[in-house]
Amino acid sequence: MCLIVFAWRPGHAQPLIVAANRDEFYARHTLPLAQWPDAPHVYAGRDQEAGGTWLGVNADGRFAALTNIRDPHQPPARKSRGELVARFLSGSLPIDQYLAEVNGRSIEYAGFNLLVGTREEMWHYNANHTEPARLEAGVYGLSNAGLDTPWPKLLKAKAALSQALDNPHPHTLLALLSDPQTAPFAELPDTGVGLATESLLSSVFIASPTYGTRASTALIVNADGTRWMVERSFGPEGGRLGEVEINL
Repeated sequence: MCLIVFAWRPGHAQPLIVAANRDEFYARHTLPLAQWPDAPHVYAGRDQEAGGTWLGVNADGRFAALTNIRDPHQPPARKSRGELVARFLSGSLPIDQYLAEVNGRSIEYAGFNLLVGTREEMWHYNANHTEPARLEAGVYGLSNAGLDTPWPKLLKAKAALSQALDNPHPHTLLALLSDPQTAPFAELPDTGVGLATESLLSSVFIASPTYGTRASTALIVNADGTRWMVERSFGPEGGRLGEVEINL
């Protein structure tokens, strides 16, 4: 997952609103959003190569999502980051205990941001830092650096989410995730991948022959615990493959 914008509003009628894009190579085999046969309380897409996921919820009100940290010089990882989301959704450890465990072995994974939450709390953990943080109410964004690092696509998506919060709807959230406009060269970050790649990755929605936005997900969580989740899947050059809607 390479872009997540979300509003965390404890005490509100809709305490959590999420709009997220997962960017990945199209050749990586993936299953769309569904109830997991081997963990029926989990609802998420699934990476078929490693078995994990990038974003999901469970029947008990848990939410988790992940982005990678872009660093072309980091060493190869021993484990897939997607298992961090899957283990939280399928488990029952309190958030602080779970993140303490993750912190103790974060070296096993390539760099990542992890969001984990329940109906009462939302936490963020960046593997390049040493302490998880419990989030206060607010509108936040994650791409492939730290929380709220002001990359152009993150600023654009956060602004669009803020404008949608008066009457959020999955289709509105999916629309803000579909923006293909790249950032001007002068505004691009320098993450060590070269100007052409920085430009390709600078749009909210990424499309190319081999790599791009594979899934766009909208999630609305209501105060009574009900949730509305819609995911759209895409193939090469951004071709739309399907849509899944789940109400819990």
